[in-house]
Amino acid sequence: NACEREYNYCGHSDLLRRPFFGSGGALFTPLILRRLSAVMAEAQSDRMIYTQSIKVGSTYKNPWGDGDIPSKRAAIYFLTESNLSNVPGEEELNKTLPVHKLCPEVSRPPDKGIRITWIGHASVLVQFDGYSILADPIFSYRCSPLSFAGPKRYRPSPCTVDELPNIDAVCISHNHYDHLDVQTVQDLNVRFPNINWFVPAGLKDWMSQTGVTKNVSEYEWWGEKEISKTANDKTTIMKFVFTPTKHWCNRGVFDRNRVLWGSWTMIGPRYRVYFGGDTAYCKGFKEIGHKYGPFDLAAIPIGAYEPRVPSILLKTMEKQHVNPEEAVKIHQDVKAKKSLGIHWGTFVLTYEYYLDPPKKLKEALLAAGIPEEDFFTLDHGESRLIIPDPEMTPRL
Repeated sequence: NACEREYNYCGHSDLLRRPFFGSGGALFTPLILRRLSAVMAEAQSDRMIYTQSIKVGSTYKNPWGDGDIPSKRAAIYFLTESNLSNVPGEEELNKTLPVHKLCPEVSRPPDKGIRITWIGHASVLVQFDGYSILADPIFSYRCSPLSFAGPKRYRPSPCTVDELPNIDAVCISHNHYDHLDVQTVQDLNVRFPNINWFVPAGLKDWMSQTGVTKNVSEYEWWGEKEISKTANDKTTIMKFVFTPTKHWCNRGVFDRNRVLWGSWTMIGPRYRVYFGGDTAYCKGFKEIGHKYGPFDLAAIPIGAYEPRVPSILLKTMEKQHVNPEEAVKIHQDVKAKKSLGIHWGTFVLTYEYYLDPPKKLKEALLAAGIPEEDFFTLDHGESRLIIPDPEMTPRL
């Protein structure tokens, strides 16, 4: 079924279920002893210092010492490089990057498991534990401050805001136009006036100016909030945590880094989901994995990474976007059991061949010894239902 595929998986070996009895009849397995040692080691390392967001005056800074992102030299280099994206016409695109209408199952969260639907670029609909959550939604034709210029879609959105199921929450990673779209925000606010908005620090004023004044919460890194909903006399709580990434922000000429950037951790009673937003590689992902992992599912960017230049002075995309190899490192760092590749296949933002992100992802997975089904991509509008084994998913 191209609309939705279902996958079951178990996070650990069945060796845990095959004990043997040693002297005196004591229950004992070497694997259990190793796991106990690991738990004790983790308790000792729980003093990890988590990287905090840094604000100097009215401007946020990256904590990892890379200076301005992007630098002026890098911007000039980017503008003079060759664009190798080579996006073909619609007939070929319909074969290589098909777009599906949302399947009927998306109308409500699954009773069991996590359903994730790729809307396109970094936009995903994730449904689990009774909630339907949008991350970085954009349904407009262009991701630009101008309606007549700027990056435009080469693949249409698989749905409109009116075709969405009931949405409980929207998570925004940062304020770049390909992740925060004013028309989409306004349309969602009209259709779902009681929606919960989770945004980075500094963005609440923009939301208010856009007309969204209700249920807007903004956060520095590691800030968190719980929301609840009641259905059939049962109350379910979902926790949202704003977590670090390495990126930057602006929407105009004079507002560089006045708004923070980051990722989102979503914790329900049964499952955990991580949304990576837009980022370069940094040690913050290991911190996220240590504090909140393992995740049942993650959405991790894999595209918009060329050109990449060896020169420190000319570093361009490597200071703001991960490539597929680095995306695999994030998958490992946050301890994701399954991951979806996002941030590709929709807008021409950078210069890699338009089908390279999923191709390079498979190569990176092979090199890392990770099965392809553990880090996958979807067609636009396609859904996948992930059903973890609840007995094998440790929780705090």
